[in-house]
Amino acid sequence: MELVRPSAEHVAGYVDALQRGWSADTTRPAATSEELRLIETDPEHFLAAMDDREAKGPAVTLADGTTVPRIPGFRRWMWDGEFCGSIGLRWQPGTTELPPHCLGHIGYTVVPWKQKRGYATDALRQLLPLARAEGLASVDLATDADNLASQRVIRTNGGFLVHEFTKAAANGGGAALLYRITLS
Repeated sequence: MELVRPSAEHVAGYVDALQRGWSADTTRPAATSEELRLIETDPEHFLAAMDDREAKGPAVTLADGTTVPRIPGFRRWMWDGEFCGSIGLRWQPGTTELPPHCLGHIGYTVVPWKQKRGYATDALRQLLPLARAEGLASVDLATDADNLASQRVIRTNGGFLVHEFTKAAANGGGAALLYRITLS
């Protein structure tokens, strides 16, 4: 499995995953139809928005419907000959701090039919050097308290538990854990 930059070559696999009920946005069901509509109407814009290091894209809609300013970031797609999932990195230039609405620097999800193959662990391992290249000394990752698989992925990549917390309604609510991975 390798991480690839979202491109026209790979978009059909992404669309197939969306049509099968998967979404990179695990908190907003409407995100699937929004992305499908954008891919259909302006696929070049959709793909260009996957790499937004200058935060020029539109505001981000949270789980509760509120919008917040976009911060720099990019997404990569997991690929093993077909689409496997998505992993994204977001940051604020010059600091490891994140705005309160942003629970972590990295978010990832694997399509259900490709889970339990180590792809999330491998994707995170491949993304960490890219985070370091953006100047981050460490990255934070949040996961639901009951998501044992994600906790293993993070710990396997050197993550340590920072604290437990309750996600705000804007982020979907519920018990969560914040992990940190030191990069330098």
